[in-house]
Amino acid sequence: MTPFGARLRALRAARGQSLKEMAAALGVSAAYLSALEHGKRGQPTWILLQRIISHFNIIWDEAEDLQRLAALSDPRVVVDTAGLSPQATELANRLAQDIAKLPEAEVEAMLSRLKAIDGA
Repeated sequence: MTPFGARLRALRAARGQSLKEMAAALGVSAAYLSALEHGKRGQPTWILLQRIISHFNIIWDEAEDLQRLAALSDPRVVVDTAGLSPQATELANRLAQDIAKLPEAEVEAMLSRLKAIDGA
């Protein structure tokens, strides 16, 4: 599941909507919406994201946060290390290889360090 998928599911559950109801309201299939929630589909289009924001009547800060999560929710990431150090390339490749083996606490610690770098 992606960060966007988790938030989308939480929004839907908080409003008591079924997957089918929400999909119909957004003009997408329930299968697509399920795949989006489970991280089996890439980022939603800008248009779909705007429909979701409108559907849930989300305002300013929460809408910006949802857009940020969508941007960070591509389940098939490509990391371009061209021009970076050999260590950066090794890090990217090792992370791609071993991310499934990392304990959740380690993932959270690494994510916190990265967020601290850019103040996110």
